[in-house]
Amino acid sequence: MTGCSTLSSLNPFGSKDKSSEPAKLVELKGTMAVRTAWKLDLGKARGYQFSPAMAGNTVVVAGADGSIARVEAANGRPLWRIKAPSELTAGVGTDGNVIVVGAADGVLMAFDMDGKALWKTQLSSEILSAPAVGQGVVVARSIDNRIVGIDAATGQKKWTVQRTAPALTLRTAPGMAVYDKDVIIAQPAGKLGAFIMATGAPRWEVEVGTARGATELERVTDLGGAPAIFESDVCAVAYQGRVACYDVASGSPRWTRDLSSTVGVAVDQRFVFAADDKGALSAFNRDGGASAWKNDKLAFRGLSTPVSYGRAVAVGDYEGYIHFLSREDGTFLARAA
Repeated sequence: MTGCSTLSSLNPFGSKDKSSEPAKLVELKGTMAVRTAWKLDLGKARGYQFSPAMAGNTVVVAGADGSIARVEAANGRPLWRIKAPSELTAGVGTDGNVIVVGAADGVLMAFDMDGKALWKTQLSSEILSAPAVGQGVVVARSIDNRIVGIDAATGQKKWTVQRTAPALTLRTAPGMAVYDKDVIIAQPAGKLGAFIMATGAPRWEVEVGTARGATELERVTDLGGAPAIFESDVCAVAYQGRVACYDVASGSPRWTRDLSSTVGVAVDQRFVFAADDKGALSAFNRDGGASAWKNDKLAFRGLSTPVSYGRAVAVGDYEGYIHFLSREDGTFLARAA
């Protein structure tokens, strides 16, 4: 293993420099009505990143203490809730037929849609990224940058791809997204690649971020979050790198813009949204990448991956607030706690 050192997820609140203190929230006269429809407590994330996964009209969620639940998306009514036999570090991956999570001991665990255990498979090291499921294959990545394709029905390994990691990487959870028969994978060293799910053969690979600088820290360019796919575009962003969009089938570049982020992007019909590592939220035109607007009023609030929803783009922060901004001009529409 060549990449043996990691940096914990960058913490914008650990610095004593007043210039990087989180921006204070001001009273907001919202023009968009929002309310909390339901809540479900899964405990603390304990430093790991968990993402809900949609399965039809339901949502599958997981927590670090081993909790896994499937609830109705409309009202949060639990269909079932179970406790995995060990603490979890990654999830959730599902294709509507199987549910997959990663455990602290590097074990990949699969359950059916009723919460019944199906199989376990030991990977080479800790799992931080949510697995991807499609074409009857589960694709998982361990922290040593080994990517494994596993039969979704049996748990048997089908293929393994070992990617060379740089000397220093971020301890984050770069994600994956399924497109047709391929899985698009965000990787260390600024790489974004497409692999055939059935065999693990590479389809294409591009560099979203290029290593620059004299020190290993200056040369870190890991991709943040999961690639976002919309129609024929796939977009991603790199730390100390760029936000960029490519043709999802071929990897041909659409456009790139300088931006540094450790979280993913959102894409819709018109825009690509990205929150940078200083807390500014930016929108770019999906066709061509021209800057549409930038809002820096949430500086150093540890913004999440944005979500495009209706006339708004929503983004969470380190205190648990969800901010709704206009897709068109970036003005604040509402805030929810």
